[in-house]
Amino acid sequence: TMKKLTILILILLSIQTLSSAQKTITQDERMQWWREARFGMFIHWGLYAIPAGEWNGKPIEGIGEWIMKRATIPVAEYRQLAKQFNPVKFNAHDFVATARNAGMKYIAITSKHHDGFAMFKSNASKYNIVDATPYGKDVIKALAEECQKQGLKMCFYYSQSRDWNEPNGLDNDWDFPKERNFQKYLDEKVKPQLTELLTNYGPIGLIWFDTPMDISKEQAQSLKDLVRRLQPECIISGRLGGGVETDYMSTGDNVI
Repeated sequence: TMKKLTILILILLSIQTLSSAQKTITQDERMQWWREARFGMFIHWGLYAIPAGEWNGKPIEGIGEWIMKRATIPVAEYRQLAKQFNPVKFNAHDFVATARNAGMKYIAITSKHHDGFAMFKSNASKYNIVDATPYGKDVIKALAEECQKQGLKMCFYYSQSRDWNEPNGLDNDWDFPKERNFQKYLDEKVKPQLTELLTNYGPIGLIWFDTPMDISKEQAQSLKDLVRRLQPECIISGRLGGGVETDYMSTGDNVI
């Protein structure tokens, strides 16, 4: 009897594996919700909200989230902002309800912008909202849960190449002028964090990659493969880089 039961279980597992392998999603199917949604909320939020375009009493030209580079702020100084980051009035329900009441169908938020700070709990880097701030709570998790409750798609912006906090991330030449190991940065921070975002927060509608810089085709393809493996229905933005085909072409900011 045990032998028959074992054989039956193996047959069922084989059928399930075959079924999963045969279940593929077409490009049209992946993009269907996006085409229907048409209107969503993009939230830019991070440590740069504290200086709000000024550093040491002087206004810094350019968009606020680029202040670390525009003012060439050393990592050691910029990281001190985390100790002040305490958004106690944040209410995920109100954020999502505001979007829904306006007719929006999805929310995208900067899970990690170029400054390298994660707005979610990450085991890949302690430089995140849970471990490095007095607030100590995962705003991404709260938003994801509310999106599921209120029927909106949850989407993530993620800066895959620029990371001004990391010696091996690209584009901080004032703290890290020497040669860097970009592959090490991808393997030790980017891929683990993408894995966290795509496994810990339910179904994700879109990963909005940004500013690929000189990421290679092989490196970009490895990130695409990771997304496809973890969430095949997740759309990949046109800023992945490396000449790798993604789900849509992306223009510059505010082109329309």
